[in-house]
Amino acid sequence: MNETIKLLRSHRSIRKYKNTAVPEGHLQEIILAAQSAPTSSNIQAYSVVAVRDPERKRRLAELSGNQQHIIESPVFLVWCADLNKIRTAIHFHEERELVQNVELFLLGTIDATLAAQNATVAAESLGYGTVYIGGIRNNPQDVTDLLELPQLVYPVFGLCIGVSDQEPDIRPRLPIAAVYHQEVYGEEGLQDEIKAYDEITKSYYAARKGVAKSGERDTRWSKEILRRFNGEHLRDHLHDFLHDRGFRLK
Repeated sequence: MNETIKLLRSHRSIRKYKNTAVPEGHLQEIILAAQSAPTSSNIQAYSVVAVRDPERKRRLAELSGNQQHIIESPVFLVWCADLNKIRTAIHFHEERELVQNVELFLLGTIDATLAAQNATVAAESLGYGTVYIGGIRNNPQDVTDLLELPQLVYPVFGLCIGVSDQEPDIRPRLPIAAVYHQEVYGEEGLQDEIKAYDEITKSYYAARKGVAKSGERDTRWSKEILRRFNGEHLRDHLHDFLHDRGFRLK
């Protein structure tokens, strides 16, 4: 196993940080690494906002479901899909509206995601801990107002970066056979793979650092999935929000 693969496979979500600044030079390296990520047709349809101001981080933590680690992290990156820069480039040559559809929306979202993952790997290679914050989409209009995002820009997720102040266990992943298919998607054996993973995660949740030993959590991956997708629509407000921001999902 080479050092790059070892780093990737040792990823853990860090939710507690030391009061240690991330130097601007390191952050510049992280963002430059992000910019080297693949991007469809070189459109680079994403932007990132670095937030260090304590009050702004406090507000973002509140909007994201009161996630304390946003406040504790020395820098919080908000990754955005950005079609505004695409529209601006077109206007250098023609005064016309950007023709949109679901594909263009996906391109911006995927570009932001690929860049953020490069940033995560770069940050961890420098010795920092990270955690993604999907809760940034809980109140996207308030986040948009706080960060003064223009039309055709929306916050996809946040990313905490800082020096870790905890040593959580590495969360086990699904067996490779439940993820990796050759030539065609194969469902044969999928239930058995999930059952095997359930037993692994049952032990993981029971022994996980930070979980009280008394009354071990009697849960497993499939139960957590059921709890997560309990019949309610997730963030139903996003469609109307995106429409108001100028995205045309058709």
